[in-house]
Amino acid sequence: MYEVEIKVPVETGIRDRLAAIGAESVERVHQTDAYFDAPHRSFAETDEALRIRRERVESRATDRSEASSDGDGATIDETDARVRMTYKGPKIDARSKTRTEAEIAVDDAPTATALLEGLGFERAATVEKDRHRFQIGATTATVDDVAGLGTYLELERDVESEAAIDAARDALEDTLADLDLDPDEQIRRSYLGLLLD
Repeated sequence: MYEVEIKVPVETGIRDRLAAIGAESVERVHQTDAYFDAPHRSFAETDEALRIRRERVESRATDRSEASSDGDGATIDETDARVRMTYKGPKIDARSKTRTEAEIAVDDAPTATALLEGLGFERAATVEKDRHRFQIGATTATVDDVAGLGTYLELERDVESEAAIDAARDALEDTLADLDLDPDEQIRRSYLGLLLD
């Protein structure tokens, strides 16, 4: 599977612009991403990533009115916590953050962490963010408020083959244009990379 992604910094009001182009609010979550480095190579040098993500659902949208709300105060439902382990390969496209991705559900984050550390992986950093997910057809849009970095919009499509990457990236760039955002302003670095700079 290939994750085709474009990320740009945004200002307040982006949720209203997403609603104006028909984006449906899906959910708000809080994510804590623990990143690891391998004992046999530096993921920073190879442009790879391995993380364990704990995600708490704060609210699920049931109508479009929430799509235009920047309000806080959502209740966190701990019973809805999700944990996933993800490997991301090096970027393979010069115009986006496209890369291979493999992800699995994990039942127990502390045990998964102990497993990685037992194999010699070391924790590199932790990234905290509040994420508001939207859906626009086949495109997932997320507004991320990242601790220590600011607010970003990520547009993403998953494709099965390398042959589908160009069409997916072009569709993401068209969505940016619909939002009055410039694809040339995209940031190809991960939040982890930005925090470590």
